Amino acid sequence: MTWVLALRTLRFRRAAFAATFVAMFLGAAIVMACGGLLETGVRMAAPPHRLAGTPIVLAGQQTYGSGALSERRRLDAGLVQEVGAVPGVGAVIGDLSFPATLLDPAGRAVDSGTGGHGWGSAGLAPFTLTEGAAPGAGQLVLDGRLAAEARVSVGSGVRVVVRGTARTFTVSGLARPERPSDLRPGLFFADGEAQQLAGADGKLDALGVVPKDGADVAELARAVRRAVGDRAEVLTGERRGLAELPGVLAGRETVTILAAIFGSWAVLIVMFGVASTLGLSLQQRAREMALLRAIGATSRQVRRMIVGETAVLAVLATVLAVAPGFAVGRLLFGQLAEHGVVSEEIVFRQGWIPVSVGAFAAVAAAIGAALFAGRRAARTEPVAALAESAVQSRWLTASRLVLALFFLANGVTLAAVTATVMADGPTLASTAGPASVLFAIGLALLAPGITRAVVRAVGRPVRALTGLSGYLAVRNATTQHVRTAGAVAPIVLLVGIATGTLYMQSTEDAVSARSRAHGVSAEFALDSSTGGFAPGALGALGAVRALPGVAGASELVGSSGFVDAAGGEAVELRGVSAEGVRQTVALDGLSGEIGELRGGTVALSERQAASFGVRIGDTLPMHFGDGAAAAPKVVATYVGSPQEEYLLLPADVLAPHTTAGLPTRILVRAADGPDDQLRTRLDELAAVTPGTTVVDGPTSAGADSRIQQILVSSNYTIVAMIVGYAAITVVNSLVAVTRRRQGEFGLQRLTGATRAQVLGMLGVEGLLVALVATVLGTLAAAATIVPYSLVKADSVLPRGPVGLYPAIVGGALVLILGATLLPSWRGMRTPPVETARSGG
Repeated sequence: MTWVLALRTLRFRRAAFAATFVAMFLGAAIVMACGGLLETGVRMAAPPHRLAGTPIVLAGQQTYGSGALSERRRLDAGLVQEVGAVPGVGAVIGDLSFPATLLDPAGRAVDSGTGGHGWGSAGLAPFTLTEGAAPGAGQLVLDGRLAAEARVSVGSGVRVVVRGTARTFTVSGLARPERPSDLRPGLFFADGEAQQLAGADGKLDALGVVPKDGADVAELARAVRRAVGDRAEVLTGERRGLAELPGVLAGRETVTILAAIFGSWAVLIVMFGVASTLGLSLQQRAREMALLRAIGATSRQVRRMIVGETAVLAVLATVLAVAPGFAVGRLLFGQLAEHGVVSEEIVFRQGWIPVSVGAFAAVAAAIGAALFAGRRAARTEPVAALAESAVQSRWLTASRLVLALFFLANGVTLAAVTATVMADGPTLASTAGPASVLFAIGLALLAPGITRAVVRAVGRPVRALTGLSGYLAVRNATTQHVRTAGAVAPIVLLVGIATGTLYMQSTEDAVSARSRAHGVSAEFALDSSTGGFAPGALGALGAVRALPGVAGASELVGSSGFVDAAGGEAVELRGVSAEGVRQTVALDGLSGEIGELRGGTVALSERQAASFGVRIGDTLPMHFGDGAAAAPKVVATYVGSPQEEYLLLPADVLAPHTTAGLPTRILVRAADGPDDQLRTRLDELAAVTPGTTVVDGPTSAGADSRIQQILVSSNYTIVAMIVGYAAITVVNSLVAVTRRRQGEFGLQRLTGATRAQVLGMLGVEGLLVALVATVLGTLAAAATIVPYSLVKADSVLPRGPVGLYPAIVGGALVLILGATLLPSWRGMRTPPVETARSGG
């Protein structure tokens, strides 16, 4: 009987449940999108391109401990024979890739996305010869598309940039891939020459396994795994493409962290949003609930009816949210890929598991919100319920107070931990960010009492300034403070979280930008898009140092690795040149001899040295980004910045352990500061060095670390998600409340109030709601901003645009007034007698 009553209520009160349904629908879509991100991170699927011709692919293990390697780990060539001896294996094809850029007759790069390979790996895609013959020494086979673009043919001499040097080869043949639409062009050299050009020391990037006719691929893959053990990773199906994307597994942690952050926040926000809209709906139905209790309905029956209504809405909203959830997930993943946090080659996956888990979480959050919001309506005695149906005054219950204190206490605790315990670093936001969320929810739970107190405090000046409209607004907001607080709660969430998170991120951006600019004393830098510069003084570095007006120049190599002394902690690595590092890199408080940074040596900040337990003269056990072990000697320490923590290594030591294998940037310090003449000379040098551009020094300090990328992406995406969700919740809630009050507006007009006075009253009510919400939201934001700014910038005030806060508050005010005045204006086109008779 209870379910029948719930279904009939939904049928005849569709408008009343619209706001709740929209909140559930959007919440379910967001939770499912987070589930899709999580599945994508776990599966890390990448369709193969060059390796599509073989069903089984072997690649180097791309993990170290619990972390992921950032560079390619190559395979021992001896695995070719071992894998070839496995029963069922028909052939094993080795693959080797290295940067190689074809130049047109004018010396311009034809396609910087091309790569060089050994001709023996042509069968992996596969590529087939369409003209000419296989390459020999000093020869190459060109992809037909490249040949057409460069206007060359078989027998032509072409220049190719390999390892930073332009070399001349003869085109021995042209080849065509089987699937040209999804495959980048390639240059194929003789296998022996490819080894020399790549500097691979006899190793291979990947192995493609071709089964014998009739062999079972799944069983063969298991046999190959048993044969190679932990010396290689065996990839099949949609994971084969990972072998073409070195370092991509580092994105797995990124995506899973983001999914966990989004998911946990989304469930909490959905529950809060649904509880707010559902609470407003129940307030509007107070008389209905009172009558049900008065005619004999038990508290349990009313509660079951409320939960039944919510469950039906939640299930329907969840079912309809499946397709939008997939679209939102793809959008979020696309943003991560666009900002370089994860490779664009990774395929977004959202199967039935994340959909089911997301649906369950969304339904559970909605039902939990219904139990909380409907408890008082179900437990109120019938006589008291009828007495309170017109004006609800009781709102503070023991459970509500306990929940409010719980959220407030946790918010204060996180703020205190941020200010007193957390150090300045990339993990600082992990405690500062959630503080505003918890504090905002705690304040929103106490909003009815706070709203009434604030309205009483400002009532007299409001009435003096706004006349009759203000008088009516203050009376309504005071007597109907519970209803008014229902509109305040989601605005508190919007203002608090948006202000706190955006200013936290703007402070991080400002401090990090200042730190990066301070960390580089070079005025200019040369960037290579053709795989890097030839190493050593005989390459571009020597040419730069020979230019008039150059005070110093240093190669710069970026990578990441792991410090064994810190339990395998991931660290950023930078390779520099000993001659030139002091002129191009700002090293304050330098101790030791940075000029000795050659061979197996390292320099690090004093903070890192203390953390790793090393001093000058000690060795630092570590692993490079390709998994190779090392134990460099500490030759210098310096006062580093928490925003820019890295180990300094010799460029010629670090570069061979990167996928590119070469320095990709050269820092240049001018003798007399920024010099237009030196810039001109550098531009002229770049013009004769294919693929080279000149940029300003401060912008060349290096990209943010992976952890900082996670923070930036998560902060801005979370804010966009929360603001959008809260805005829609606010609009739906206020529209529902305003429509419900049409009868009240009709009575006011029948008793002499004009349409302008009623609209004026609503405008003043909106301003009061905005005032209360802004005060509470600002307090919530302070729980994040103040401690974060104290640690990050040594100031209680954040860094960032001053207009950001007024923009957030102004946007909230526009939402409030638009969602209140527009439906009221439309409703008042109906004669007041009809609206008063119908009760809205």
